[in-house]
Amino acid sequence: MKWEGNRESDNVEDARNEGGGGGGFGGGRSIGLGTIAIALVASYFFGISPTTVISLLSGGPVSQPQQQSQQAPGGARGPNRAAPAEDRQTKFVRTVLADTEDVWTQIFRANGKTYAAPTLKLFSGSTQTACGTGQTASGPFYCPGDRKVYIDLSFYQLMQQRFHVSGEFAQAYVIAHEVGHHVQNLMGIMDKVHNAERQMSKAQANAMSVRLELQADCLAGIWAFHANQARSILEQGDVEGALNAATAIGDDALQKQEQGYVVPDSFTHGTSAQRVRWFKQGVSSGEVKSCNTFEVKTL
Repeated sequence: MKWEGNRESDNVEDARNEGGGGGGFGGGRSIGLGTIAIALVASYFFGISPTTVISLLSGGPVSQPQQQSQQAPGGARGPNRAAPAEDRQTKFVRTVLADTEDVWTQIFRANGKTYAAPTLKLFSGSTQTACGTGQTASGPFYCPGDRKVYIDLSFYQLMQQRFHVSGEFAQAYVIAHEVGHHVQNLMGIMDKVHNAERQMSKAQANAMSVRLELQADCLAGIWAFHANQARSILEQGDVEGALNAATAIGDDALQKQEQGYVVPDSFTHGTSAQRVRWFKQGVSSGEVKSCNTFEVKTL
């Protein structure tokens, strides 16, 4: 992936030296790769079944988030925001985030709207969010309550060790997926889905969650399409690397790896084939309207 020398975002908060309290998520529900990541880390380090953790963390009503944290206008760094480090991986994250900002600002402007960029917070161990206490085990996630993407960079090591998925574009896909949830939040899609889930059975709510996640995969593909058109970021093998990542974290792949069979009603993120299909849909079309996972009969 070609990224060095491109613009870096100022909307990055580095809290890796802060530490944090214990406890799990409260307040609201974070959105993204987190549920799967928790299951993987629990399995990898503690021997807990991933499917058990997924079952415990999936579904359920969404409570009101805590009060949103205040961000300085225009993404400027406020008095409590530490400057991020200058290591290569941090610069990579800042550059990818800037790229999502440029793409989504252009898309929103073309539709007569203004894009409000999220903050990306780097943390280690645990961190306080408007969705409760975020843990390293939750992996990358998006909290709609404070409109922040949270990443512990050790997740990228886990991707390589656990799934043998490597490559910078695969890492960029993870960020773009979480930013996709932010786009859903700005468009009001997330609120509609969560309101609908309150009236559904667990199986129905899980199915709705799958559509939300697959749309975020498609929106990540939208980013890749436009970023490549504008800045030629893609190199040979990049898309394949992202597809490998999508394949590795499909619900069916995780369940089959753990227990030898799959339980479709418990899926919350989609199968490997579905995740691949919707990312490819976005990266080939470049059109947001092509990502309407809520109206298609077959995912």
